[in-house]
Amino acid sequence: MTEWKPATYPSLSPYLICPEPERLIDFLVAVFDARLVRRFDRPDGALAHAELWIDDSVVMIGGGQSEYLSAEVHLHLYVPDAQAVYDRAMAAGGTVVREPERKDDDDDLRGGFRDPAGTIWWVATQ
Repeated sequence: MTEWKPATYPSLSPYLICPEPERLIDFLVAVFDARLVRRFDRPDGALAHAELWIDDSVVMIGGGQSEYLSAEVHLHLYVPDAQAVYDRAMAAGGTVVREPERKDDDDDLRGGFRDPAGTIWWVATQ
C-alpha cells in the first residue's frame, strides 16, 4: 500500500474538464461500461468532480463552471473488441475520427471517435 495515492489508483489519470460533464459521463458509461466511483456536486447540484473506472484506469471529470477547460485531448485505450466499442460510440452520439482499420505495418485494429465533450478516443485491439 502506498501512502501518497489511493492504493487501487494508477499514478496517472486523465482529467477532462468540459462544459457538459453529465453528457460525457453518460457517454463513457454507454461506450466503455465505465463505473462511476466518486462524485462531488456543487451547492447548486452541478457536477464539481467525478471519477470513473474504465477497466484498470481512472478518468476524472470536472464540470464546466471552471475557467480551465480541456484543450483538444487524445486518449488511447486498448479494449477487447475495438469494433464493438467504436460501434457503441457511434450509437451513443460520438462522431467519426477514423473508422477501425488494421494497417499493414500495425498489429492493432484501431479506430477513433470524438465524444460529446470533444475528446478524441483512439481504441485498439491487438
